Amino acid sequence: MVDATKPGILYLVGTPIGNLEDITFRALRILREVDLIAAEDTRHTGKLLHHFQIQKPQISYHEHNLKQRGDQLVAKLLQGENIALVTDAGTPGIADPGTAIVQSCIEAGITVVPIPGPSAAIAALTVAGLPTERFVFEGFLPSKGKPRRERLQAIATETRTIILYEAPHRLVQTLEDLGENLDNQRHLVIARELTKLHEEFWRGSIGQAISHYQLDTKPQGEFTLIIAGKTPTHEPLSEEALKSELENLLKQGMSRSQATQHLSQAAALPRRQIYQLALTIPDPEPPSESN
Repeated sequence: MVDATKPGILYLVGTPIGNLEDITFRALRILREVDLIAAEDTRHTGKLLHHFQIQKPQISYHEHNLKQRGDQLVAKLLQGENIALVTDAGTPGIADPGTAIVQSCIEAGITVVPIPGPSAAIAALTVAGLPTERFVFEGFLPSKGKPRRERLQAIATETRTIILYEAPHRLVQTLEDLGENLDNQRHLVIARELTKLHEEFWRGSIGQAISHYQLDTKPQGEFTLIIAGKTPTHEPLSEEALKSELENLLKQGMSRSQATQHLSQAAALPRRQIYQLALTIPDPEPPSESN
């Protein structure tokens, strides 16, 4: 029921990326309770609603009507309507236009509530077998030109695990660009049609992936690429070099704790290891006073 005395709530509702069983009980309840559903493709979302016997009015909200439709949705929210925002698959705001309306709602003082759900990026990452402690999500690369070249050059030196989305008709070109800018030997995992009937995971090097998808298989479906980060090539500092650097930091007036923190970050080494070395260094002599 609409309460025009206070703004409504915008719910970001995560929906299945393929398997309808992945929708949450909370997501279904919110979709039934809101006044309106803003969908990237109302026909696609209509199938989801029909499957779960939900009858709610829909309105389209996508990259081609961001400003006009966004203003309309904010106006409805300010009038007290509650609205659910859904994307075609997954979590709104991740590689889709949802961010724009979230920003508008925050500026207008409208409450935005996340209803967590599936995400292709996280689903693929968890089974890739690559480091998950630190990763970077790049979404879709720019399609061409200078923006694409600059993005590829930027991720070439990225040491964290890299997540990309790609459409089937651009997959081979993207793999070739990755091989040229990163390294054909760099390991990656390619997830296809996640959670769907023909879900598939391909593992190997970028060079092997180029051959596989260029010669053996016509890419079909939606793809998520999980790429190993760049391995640091610098030689680790010796213990003597580390102690020498610690001595210099202590002479500059840093405490052992401060020097340890600084050097552990600079050398990418465990803080405990650096602190044990710091304990072996005598206190620096105070500067002599001149008469």
